[in-house]
Amino acid sequence: MKYYIIAGEASGDLHGGNLMKSLTTVDKNAEFRFWGGDNMSQYGGEPVKHIRELAFMGFIKVLMNIRTIAKNINFCKSDVEKYNPDVLILIDYAGFNLKIAEFAKSKGIRVHYYISPKIWAWKTNRVHKIKKFVDKMFTILPFETEFYKKYDFDVNYVGNPINDEIHSQKDDVKSFEQFTSENKLDSKPIVALLPGSRKQEIKLMLPVMIEVSHFFPNHQFICGGAPAIDDEYYKEFIGEHNIPVLYDQTYQLLKQSKAALVTSGTATLETALLNLPQIVCYHTNIGNFLYKIGRSILKVKWLSLVNLILEFEAVKELTQSTFKKEYLVKELKMLLENSTYRNKMLTNYAELQNIMGSPGASDKAAKGIFEDITN
Repeated sequence: MKYYIIAGEASGDLHGGNLMKSLTTVDKNAEFRFWGGDNMSQYGGEPVKHIRELAFMGFIKVLMNIRTIAKNINFCKSDVEKYNPDVLILIDYAGFNLKIAEFAKSKGIRVHYYISPKIWAWKTNRVHKIKKFVDKMFTILPFETEFYKKYDFDVNYVGNPINDEIHSQKDDVKSFEQFTSENKLDSKPIVALLPGSRKQEIKLMLPVMIEVSHFFPNHQFICGGAPAIDDEYYKEFIGEHNIPVLYDQTYQLLKQSKAALVTSGTATLETALLNLPQIVCYHTNIGNFLYKIGRSILKVKWLSLVNLILEFEAVKELTQSTFKKEYLVKELKMLLENSTYRNKMLTNYAELQNIMGSPGASDKAAKGIFEDITN
């Protein structure tokens, strides 16, 4: 079978790679054409477009790149039609992917969505496009089933692919001494910094995270590098500060750390499932007033996936006006020095793991996709 897959961000590339791996298991004749990154390239060769060319964050960035985005959409439509796949598989990336879904549907191409856009948070009206243009939806968050049920759209909850990725690395356990030696680090306890996967996120988050490091001289702060961001970009903000950037070792970094400062997104769930106490961070450059207006539009109470799934504040969220050095320092001290506070968060994580269920999301999604297009 011929599969055309579109992922536009780092997390989509990770999950897309796992899905492609599973598809090659259920379909020995699987052929791929895709938009993605290095993870997906392991199974499908060179991407049509790499994620580093696609991730535009925020209204201003989108506006500045509107012509590029429009060209990409038109090119993608032409490319999909030319390839004529048995199924188009879309991974999150709603603004782009829903336009391609509509086009593909008009051409009689089967459309599957793996990892729902976060329309339950905002732009809820997109659900009508999904119902109209998507044949099958495979979801990865437990509460999405009930959300879609309200709109009379049945979805297939397959579990979360982050569980798959973590489970696949469960035997890759290094000692702290081995990890620090291999990466030329010292012996101080580690605080991990995950400032995001997009340049705009890193620009807003990393400088404040670096400020926090000055208040913890007995710890070393290590930044997890996003695959689509080169080292020179991080150096613009790190400067003379002694904060190494480690690529392709994010899970190892989290396993070896005592706590983490994590930009809101998929990484908050990864950090929780790896059992590392964290502070969820979020900031935009639109100003506090406009942020409050935007926050009032959102349909959800929390920003982090951890809190959304558990339906209570299991991890502290410091956003916009509270994403400041003094608040971060206070909260990080609690995580590092208050065992009761740490243990409560770890107990919450255990409940989260129970709700998320066992690994196997990619395999279940691949099986569902293959069965649908062969029946």
